[in-house]
Amino acid sequence: MAENEGETFRDHIATINEDGKRAWIYPKKPSGKWYNYRKWVSYGLLAFLFSAPFVTINGNQFLLFNVIERRFNIFGVPFWPQDFYLFVISMIIGVIFVALFTVAFGRIFCGWICPQTIFMEMVFRRIEYWIDGDRNAQAKLDKQEWNAEKIRKRALKWFVFFVISFLIANIFLAYLVGSKELMLMVTEGPFAHTGNFIALLIFTGVFYFIYAWFREQVCIIACPYGRLQGALLDNKTIVVAYDHVRGEKEAGRAKMVKNEDRMLSGKGDCIDCKLCVNVCPMGIDIRNGTQLECTNCTACIDECNTVMDRVGLPQGLIRYASENGIVKKEKFKFTARMKGYTAVLIILMGVFTGMMFLRNDVDTTILRLPGQLFEHKGGNISNVFTYKLVNKTMEDIDNVHFRLEGIQGEVKMVGKAEFSIAKEAAAQGTLFVEIDPAHLKGDKTKIMLGVYSGERLLDRETTNFLGPRTFN
Repeated sequence: MAENEGETFRDHIATINEDGKRAWIYPKKPSGKWYNYRKWVSYGLLAFLFSAPFVTINGNQFLLFNVIERRFNIFGVPFWPQDFYLFVISMIIGVIFVALFTVAFGRIFCGWICPQTIFMEMVFRRIEYWIDGDRNAQAKLDKQEWNAEKIRKRALKWFVFFVISFLIANIFLAYLVGSKELMLMVTEGPFAHTGNFIALLIFTGVFYFIYAWFREQVCIIACPYGRLQGALLDNKTIVVAYDHVRGEKEAGRAKMVKNEDRMLSGKGDCIDCKLCVNVCPMGIDIRNGTQLECTNCTACIDECNTVMDRVGLPQGLIRYASENGIVKKEKFKFTARMKGYTAVLIILMGVFTGMMFLRNDVDTTILRLPGQLFEHKGGNISNVFTYKLVNKTMEDIDNVHFRLEGIQGEVKMVGKAEFSIAKEAAAQGTLFVEIDPAHLKGDKTKIMLGVYSGERLLDRETTNFLGPRTFN
C-alpha cells in the first residue's frame, strides 16, 4: 500500500462513512474467467437448493429440517429425536470440514458456496444490473430526483425482488415443514394453513430486507464466519491476495505513463486504477491485505487480469496465493494444522459411519409405570411397564412382540399379543412382566426385553424389575 494513503482503512469498515452512516456499495459488474466459473457453480447449487425439498428417496424427502416436529432427513435418511446424537455429529463434521478448507484455502466457502453470496451476487445483483445498469448508472439513479424513470425502475426492481424473495421463502419453508405440507398450502389455500402462511410471509419479509437493503452487512455484521479468520488463517493459507512485492516494488504503485519503462523507474506493476476496489461487492481495497469483509469472491482477480492485459503486464497481480507464497515464493504445503483437522475429520467420519451401521431399525423405550410397585400374581412377581417403539424404516413391520431374555418369566401384553408398526411411525402401549421370585436377585433386578418381528430380532432394551427385599 502506498505510504500517502496511510492506514485509515483500519479505522472503519468500508460500508460506513466518516459520519457513521451507511455507505452504499455500487460494485462494477464483474466479468472474466473466475466469474464464469462461479456462475456455473452457483447455477448448480441453486438447482440443488430448489430441487432438494421435492426429491424423495423411498418416500422420504431428500433434505428436511423439521425442528417443530423434531424430524430430520439427510440425503433421504430419516433421523428421529432418538437419533439426535447422529445429527449433532454430522453437523460437527460439517463445521470441521469448513474449518479445514478455511485453514487451507481461506473463505472459499463464502465466495463460492454460501447461499447468501450466491443469491446476492448471482440473482439479485444481476437483476439490479439489468434494471438499473452498471456501477455509474446505479449511483446516478440513486442521486437523481424521483422522476418517471426512477419510479419505473425502482417499482420494477422492488417488485421483482419481492417475487424472488417470496419464491425463496417457499423453498425455505419446504425444508422446514416438508414439500408435501407446502403443496397442501398451495392447493388448499393459505387460510387452511394459517400458521405456515404467516411463517411464509415472515420469511419473505426477512429475505426481502436482506437482499434489498441489508445485503453485504450480513457477511460483515451478522455472520460469525469472517471473524474466525483471525484464528484459522495464517501466512500459509491460500487466499485472494494482492502481490504487494510485485505491485509496489521500490517506488510503490503509480498511474501508467505512456512509453514509460516501469522497470527502470522502480514503480510497481499496480497502476492504481482502483478498478479492483470498484468491482468489489464488499467495497474493500484488496491491496490492503486480507480483511474481515473479504469473501474471496475473485471479482478483483478478473478485473485486475483484464487491466494487466490492456497495459501489457503479466496477469496474476491479484490471485489465489498465500502470504508466504508472495514473499518467500513458497509452494502450498499440507501443514501440521491441516493434518490435525484432517485427522479429527477422519475420526469423526469413522465414528459417524460406525454409528450409522449400528443404528437399529426400531428404537425402543421401556419404562416402569410411575408410582406402581410390584404385585403378587399366582406365586410370581409382576411389574407393569409402558413401551414406545419407533419404526425408522420405510416399510411396515408386522408381528411385533416382546420376549423376556436371560431370565425365566413371562410377558403379557395389554391388548393384542402381536401388533404392527407403520413405516416411520410409532407404537406405544402397556405390558406386564411376571417373574418367579426365585430368579430375582433382590429388590431391583436388571432384566432385558427383546423386540421381535416374527423370529427376527429388532432391538433389545434393559430396564429395572422391582421385587420384595426378602423372600420366604
